Amino acid sequence: MKIIVGLGNPGDKYKLTRHNIGFMILDAMAEELDLSWQFNKKFNAEIAKFNDSLLAKPQTFMNLSGESVRKILAFHKLAENSLIVIHDDIDVDFGRYKIANDSRAAGHNGVQSIIDQLGTQKFTRYRIGVRNEQRNNIPADKFVLEKFSKEETGLLPEQIKKITKELK
Repeated sequence: MKIIVGLGNPGDKYKLTRHNIGFMILDAMAEELDLSWQFNKKFNAEIAKFNDSLLAKPQTFMNLSGESVRKILAFHKLAENSLIVIHDDIDVDFGRYKIANDSRAAGHNGVQSIIDQLGTQKFTRYRIGVRNEQRNNIPADKFVLEKFSKEETGLLPEQIKKITKELK
């Protein structure tokens, strides 16, 4: 079984922000596969199942994402190598992504929460680029909570489709 976790913050306030790109990718994937989300109280996460995989959107807010991830892995008796985490990355240019295995959080609090809760960094991460020319003018914590620009919003569907195709 594979667990694919998209990181983000719950609520309409954060819906189209850079920090929620993990949620956006999983929402697109669920739509493509005609899956429906169900809230699981035990995991404090929105869950959708397909084939031998589980999609999860923790509802703990970004900085506590590890709590949900740990509970999901423990319940399904899965090791960390069954986990794929999708998250924003301000060190990667918009429109690009990198796949990392067994790597540190590099300042991403959601990823750090998962590492802390699991006691390991031995899982796969899709680091989705959100950096643009405005990044240098705005503190990181404010930048990731901003909505994508109009131009970026127009390009997002194509970007997201590339990643969902790879994850299926």
